[in-house]
Amino acid sequence: MNSQISQPVIACQNLYKTYQGLDVSVLNGIDLSVNTGEQVAIVGASGSGKSTLLHLLGGLDIPSSGDVQILDQNLAKLSEAKKGDLRNQCLGFVYQFHHLLPEFTALENVAMPLLIRRIGREQALTTASEMLEKVGLKHRLEHMPGELSGGERQRAALARAMVTSPQCILADEPTGNLDRHTAHAVFDLLLEMNQTQHVSLVVVTHDLELAAKMQRRYKLIDGQLVTL
Repeated sequence: MNSQISQPVIACQNLYKTYQGLDVSVLNGIDLSVNTGEQVAIVGASGSGKSTLLHLLGGLDIPSSGDVQILDQNLAKLSEAKKGDLRNQCLGFVYQFHHLLPEFTALENVAMPLLIRRIGREQALTTASEMLEKVGLKHRLEHMPGELSGGERQRAALARAMVTSPQCILADEPTGNLDRHTAHAVFDLLLEMNQTQHVSLVVVTHDLELAAKMQRRYKLIDGQLVTL
């Protein structure tokens, strides 16, 4: 693992983002590098730009200026199709809302990213089943999202993010809709996956107690990252 540390999984340099109609930059010259297996927490006030930064790092939005690299590939130089392929191969996303498809079972939801990769259905379902077992949902494979608790839905969403063996998970308020006990359980599961799968974590959260569990912590203030 140490031999891989030298290459950042995700990096950005001098990143700016301004939305039309706003007089100030939401992000104002962000520099950040995330190496293999690192844990990075980003906190900040509502509207400070935390989610915007995460979307830029994941190639889901385009910066006003500055560069984002995923495994040394500059996103600005890639077509939308190539960016989509890179996201599917290298990144996993977890959001405040689980975004599970209600008409599919937990197993089918988790298998979906593999099916998008054109992996055979049987293999995709087997891999998805194994990942659901790792997050403690072996007994919920055939349940629909509406039949799962809030914590179970987030575990399923985490399994879906992890099923492709990504090199980095980008999580946007992944425990924001959960009660305190469940939030800590889901967050600890994220950290466990970080350790066992050597996946990097970049987590946006408003919860300072949860952020304190991470190796590196930043606060987004006036469009700048300040080390905590």
